[in-house]
Amino acid sequence: MVYGLGEALKNLNSYCQERTTRIRNSLSPSRPSMSEATATGSSSSSRASTTIPSTPNMDVTPTVEDPRQNDNNASGMTRDEFRQYGKETVDYIVDYLENIQKRRVVPAIEPGYLKDLIPSEAPNTPESFESVMEDFEKLIMPGITHWQHPRFHAYFPAGNSFPSIIADMLSDAIGCVGFSWAACPAMTELELIMLDWFGKMIGLPAEFLPLTENGKGGGVIQSSASECNFVTLLAARFEVMKELRQRFPFVEEGLLLSKLIAYCSKEAHSSVEKACMIGMVKLRILETDSKFRLRGDTLRNAIQEDRNLGLIPFFVSTTLGTTSCCSFDVLSEIGPICKENELWLHVDAAYSGSAFICPEFRPLMNGIEYAMSFNTNPNKWLLINFDCSTMWVRDRFKLTQALVVDPLYLQHSWMDKSIDYRHWGIPLSRRFRSLKLWFVIRMYGIDGLQKYIREHVRLAKKMETLLRADAKFEIVNEVIMGLVCFRMKGDDELNQTLLTRLNASGRIHMVPASLGDRFVIRFCVCAENATDKDIEVAYEIIAQATQHVLHDSVKAVIAEEDEEAVALEEMVADLNITETPEKCLTRQNSANAAESGQKLERQLSKEEILAQKQHESLAKKRYTPQPLDLALAPDSDPELSPCSPQILVS
Repeated sequence: MVYGLGEALKNLNSYCQERTTRIRNSLSPSRPSMSEATATGSSSSSRASTTIPSTPNMDVTPTVEDPRQNDNNASGMTRDEFRQYGKETVDYIVDYLENIQKRRVVPAIEPGYLKDLIPSEAPNTPESFESVMEDFEKLIMPGITHWQHPRFHAYFPAGNSFPSIIADMLSDAIGCVGFSWAACPAMTELELIMLDWFGKMIGLPAEFLPLTENGKGGGVIQSSASECNFVTLLAARFEVMKELRQRFPFVEEGLLLSKLIAYCSKEAHSSVEKACMIGMVKLRILETDSKFRLRGDTLRNAIQEDRNLGLIPFFVSTTLGTTSCCSFDVLSEIGPICKENELWLHVDAAYSGSAFICPEFRPLMNGIEYAMSFNTNPNKWLLINFDCSTMWVRDRFKLTQALVVDPLYLQHSWMDKSIDYRHWGIPLSRRFRSLKLWFVIRMYGIDGLQKYIREHVRLAKKMETLLRADAKFEIVNEVIMGLVCFRMKGDDELNQTLLTRLNASGRIHMVPASLGDRFVIRFCVCAENATDKDIEVAYEIIAQATQHVLHDSVKAVIAEEDEEAVALEEMVADLNITETPEKCLTRQNSANAAESGQKLERQLSKEEILAQKQHESLAKKRYTPQPLDLALAPDSDPELSPCSPQILVS
């Protein structure tokens, strides 16, 4: 048995060495001759300069033929079918994006619309690609909000470009899960280089960059800014708890944890609050200045107050480009305070960070040298498809020590020389996100990406100019990037009505925010190829809807007064009995209630309750509770009085 096992291992080792040699040889194919290259180019003159290289012919043990290739009843999709349908799908994608303006921006459906359209059980037998795509267009597309639509101005841009889509297709085809260097070396290597490239592009200090010689910094691509906020909070919490455990070794850890407090401004993203909830630490939300920015004095005072209460400040989350209005916390004031008080300073630049590739916007980063961590989302404003959120730290060891879990099955022989990104975030599994960053940066170039950013800013400034020139509107934020916050000059209810009307039209889509306790409407330039005409059309839609809202508002007030007054006056004038209007109104309501009892019961909406109260108050206002001096005719029948329930019901 021992001899047989040794011989088997020897043969296996020999086979592995031979296979490795063949693979290495195949990975270094000889260059084609000039005649071969010319022949290839002449075969398709229209694509001579963009020929995609074929995959190398690997001289290895042949794989078993795919049984589905010759099985007409096979499920899934064969290679030949994938070639055909893949090309058709690319054509569908291009046609969709070229003609997206012909669709409604937001769908005209209600919650649950799909439940009755799709079978309640999954199919037992395979269905054709054609039938699936037919149902996709017929059932799914009517429920899609088209984020790439030229009239989509909600939230922030959802990055999208053909190079990014192609990179994602390749990533999906490779299907690797790069939790460690050994799991997929190229995935880790490219991620390091891309974070070094991009960090230099936006002007981050060298201490943050992963390839700085003898540096402790580093970068990682997370799924979202929410994850970046959470893992930096965990790193900061681990760091302060490590120090507290040393200083107070006999104090229960839960008690120490209950003393920790973090800070952010009231304009910070909701993910900061969620991170503190999950991390079980207190969060103090601080007021901002007139430009919706967090200032140094506000933070300093809060820290002192909390220390006087026995709390332990440890983390500050600042924002460059807030979600509500794209305001910029003043890092140059906040940074020194964090350094003085030994607090972890995190900078969230999810939207605006991509704009720092333009030198003119980098002064907004003044004070970044005090930060411990920084993140931005190329999948918002750098034409990268979701998900791709880049994050850098000044000291990578402070991040990884908070997240390291190292079972034997994840260890490998290169751990002392490589980075394993499984120690940098919450999930173990990771996608090949750096590939699309590489494709987009190379195929647009820094110049092309700068042009794209600057054009969006110019268009936002144009919308600001159009709205300022209209006396019906006011601009609420400082327009620095691609976001304009505006409102009608009037109360919040009027502005809510305007936004509801705009979104319900299906012609444009925007979302609200609250600034200074006022309801505002956010207009963001989102489409990659947005034009001046798109801005002009959007303004015209807004202006027309505003006119309708103002007209309907005035008309509604007049109509309510007239209709209510006339109805009550006519009802009282027709009475032939001595009865107060209030009693008559009570009878009428009772009759209506009796009639409605035959229908399905439902709760009154807020609007119905308000209308009912207005109706009652108007009746009380117009008529005094004095008996009417009206006598019944001698031969009249009280039971047939116009105010009797029977008459009212009929």
